[in-house]
Amino acid sequence: MAFAPMGPEASFFRVLDQHRVSLIEALKESPGVAPRKEASRFEDSVGLQMIPHCTTKKIKSDSAQSAQRFALILKILSMIYKLVQSNTYATKRDIYYTDIQLFGNQSVVDNIINDISCMLKVPRRNLHILSTSKGLIAGNLSYTEEDGTKVNCTCGSTAVAVPSNIQGIRNLATDAKFLLIVEKDATFQRLLDDNFCNKLSPCIIITGKGVPDLNTRLLVKKLWDTFHLPIFTLVDADPHGIEIMCIYKYGSLSMSFEAHNLTVPTIRWLGLLPSDIERLNIPRGTLIPLTNRDQMKLNSILKRPYVTCQPFWKKEMEIMAELKMKAEIQALTFISSDYLSRVYLPNKLQFGGWI
Repeated sequence: MAFAPMGPEASFFRVLDQHRVSLIEALKESPGVAPRKEASRFEDSVGLQMIPHCTTKKIKSDSAQSAQRFALILKILSMIYKLVQSNTYATKRDIYYTDIQLFGNQSVVDNIINDISCMLKVPRRNLHILSTSKGLIAGNLSYTEEDGTKVNCTCGSTAVAVPSNIQGIRNLATDAKFLLIVEKDATFQRLLDDNFCNKLSPCIIITGKGVPDLNTRLLVKKLWDTFHLPIFTLVDADPHGIEIMCIYKYGSLSMSFEAHNLTVPTIRWLGLLPSDIERLNIPRGTLIPLTNRDQMKLNSILKRPYVTCQPFWKKEMEIMAELKMKAEIQALTFISSDYLSRVYLPNKLQFGGWI
């Protein structure tokens, strides 16, 4: 399916097109992940992943303290067996509500399902357990859902909810030049209101509404694997925003056993950069002092192994630490109400303002 171009002239995307070519060339040069002799939790072409042959948790059934948890594991395993046998699906929430008193709270179910997925070394969707989606997507994309429903994400005043079964979608089609991951729903909605997708067409924008859910991450990964689009993140210039960007790019320890299915290490940081604060003369009154918790988070990120692969990221974080201030994307509205969509993002995309 082809989409009629509505945005800027082709020359606008020259740097983006060059970036895409370099990404594809890099894939050709290293199509796979070369195994390392030493056990490692980080591979720069994959992200955070489990140490090979490393036991992370022991599940026992020979003591009174472990009996209840072991019974719950068997209970959920039996439910998974029935789902697979009948070729039906359930969400984690569905499983919790089958016996609220037995499970106690949702986190018990979530943790056990993660343990089972890790123990069996299969993605959660192969267990026929789906996560509830909270993400939204809009722009130059169409696809067919598992039940045959055709979805067109053409940008309007409302976006399309990220599907709950990413594995089941097919017939994906797009002419997009790039994919923009937006940290917050409020910023995402503002871009829709400003008609960003049409002004910068063809493109795709997506939000996980903060820390992304599993389906949003799976969809970003699927779009990368299918189209090899340049992918950029738009997050707050604060440790929390950087953390969210790292989850998309490198994953998290809690889901490291599924890193190959979730991470996209080619993702680039488009904004808001700490260096933009002074470069754009963002008013001091719109900045927020870093809290002790912010500083601890920033120090933690700076010590992570993937930061050594990202010297420009490290420099930006050092600028933040020196300023002892953070800025939300909304701070750009103090320059102009539509500065983000009219000036900031177009300039960054046209002239390669990403790191």
